[in-house]
Amino acid sequence: MPADAAKIKAKVEAQGLELRNWNIQINYGIKTGLNEAFIIDNTTRNAIIENSPKSAEIIRPILRGRNISPYVANYNDLWLINSHNGIKEKGILPIDVKNNYPVIYDHFMKFREKLIRRQDKGDHWTNLRNCAYIEEFDKPKIIYPNMTKYLPFVYDKGSYFTNQKCFIITGHYLGYLTAFFNSNLFKYCFRENFPELLGGTRELSKIFFDEIRVKPVDEKTESDFLSLVNKIQDCKLNGMNTVDLEMLVEKKLSELYQLSDEEFNLVSSFKID
Repeated sequence: MPADAAKIKAKVEAQGLELRNWNIQINYGIKTGLNEAFIIDNTTRNAIIENSPKSAEIIRPILRGRNISPYVANYNDLWLINSHNGIKEKGILPIDVKNNYPVIYDHFMKFREKLIRRQDKGDHWTNLRNCAYIEEFDKPKIIYPNMTKYLPFVYDKGSYFTNQKCFIITGHYLGYLTAFFNSNLFKYCFRENFPELLGGTRELSKIFFDEIRVKPVDEKTESDFLSLVNKIQDCKLNGMNTVDLEMLVEKKLSELYQLSDEEFNLVSSFKID
């Protein structure tokens, strides 16, 4: 790392708290054991719901790592059949597909032998494996790919599940963290913290994220950054230019971390080739 970059990183880290000590949780996306059965396209989903509207209760939109861009998800009409295995310590029972969702059960019957042969499955062969944090997917969260070159992060209000090619972050100060993770400042300082794979791709596993030091903020700062994140997201989804808004994020972070004008110029001009 060049001397200027090392100096800025040291300045940022000196103000930060390791993410392992934040009030957040980082978890993998859903591992189905057989995607062809549990992840369905729009046509299949519509056919199931047409025959059984109740089935919509456990069919949720799902994102893959390739769907994640900075601030926005490029959703491509894929759905997860969330026949979860319950959470025993919370008294949440496994989904009884056979008795409560017969049309989905008929769908699963096409894959019965493969589903039974899964090494990691729930109480019944129609259930997903145990997932103690299944409720976290319904909460506001940050979604990011487990392997990526450009380090994109999406703030999601609770709409999406993800597959195992993504991580989710739930907890507090998610607006601020989304802005920080998508910023040049984060990439400039911390990209090298993540192991490099082929083609400049980085591995963003939890063990590396836990060590990232981020400056704590108050509720007012969180609210300001969340508002900016929502504006950027809305503009991107409507095909509008967000350069000025994203630069405003960079400026606010620069002020927060007390960067000099020279340091700000170095950071703001950084690009991942």
